[in-house]
Amino acid sequence: MRIITASIGIFVAVGALAAEPEIIDPDASFPEGPAVVDGTLYYAEYGAHRISTWDGSTVSTFWEQEGCGPSAVQRFGDGFLVTCYDNGTLALVSADGSSATAISADDQGNPLVGPNDIVLDGRGGAYVTTSGPWESGPIVGKILHVTADGVASVVADDLHYPNGLALSAEGSTLFVNESEASRVIRFTVAGDFSLSDRHLFVRLTYLDEPAGGYPDGIKLGPDGRLYIGLLSDGRIIVTNSAGELVTKYNVPSTSAPNRTFSEDGKTMYVMAVDEPYEAPYPGKVFAITLEE
Repeated sequence: MRIITASIGIFVAVGALAAEPEIIDPDASFPEGPAVVDGTLYYAEYGAHRISTWDGSTVSTFWEQEGCGPSAVQRFGDGFLVTCYDNGTLALVSADGSSATAISADDQGNPLVGPNDIVLDGRGGAYVTTSGPWESGPIVGKILHVTADGVASVVADDLHYPNGLALSAEGSTLFVNESEASRVIRFTVAGDFSLSDRHLFVRLTYLDEPAGGYPDGIKLGPDGRLYIGLLSDGRIIVTNSAGELVTKYNVPSTSAPNRTFSEDGKTMYVMAVDEPYEAPYPGKVFAITLEE
């Protein structure tokens, strides 16, 4: 178990008010893909091959597996679903973190290449991105739908490094970051979880970002807006449902790839990375009290 005391950091909000944040984990190794479950923050540490938790006072190790390279965690059934980016599996982890089984292929027997992020479908299953090869590899990214009993089916393909994904509040639209294309796309969600009507939602250049911006995680906020985190900068971009810029948040780190929110919607937890391209990928986890 890791026990880490909290400290205070610096946060800058552009166009929005926020209290000065608490650094709840000053030594995170590429923190990613967070979720809040029953008041506890769970987050992946890609560089340390573990899932960590923060219970409001201390940081602890929940689950670890060498070679996993976890990039996201979500509550799933009686346990948790973890994307293992490095070893190409989806780990089904028990509720106490003591054991796990792995999904290594889709329902057609194809291996999973770069499992990356997760969003729950609201009906017991989840959508998962498999990004495909990093950077100059072929454009072969996919979106999977994973049923409650662990069957993974491809529902979209030929995506340019799909990464973070978010479901609209009513469940009818799926938003997906295509990181290597510097854009967010959207799909219409059918009752059988299939996806159709693929459209551009927004390019980062439309949001006053430089060319080559790299969208990583995306989350639906408690205010109904979309929060897009950047690997290419320490910034979170907030848009409305039409893809129009609302505000931006900057953190004092090189990257701000992902974030999530407390159950009461008053706190934003930001996963920040200070060195995203060299192991052990040092970073921090911030807790920010949002002003109303």
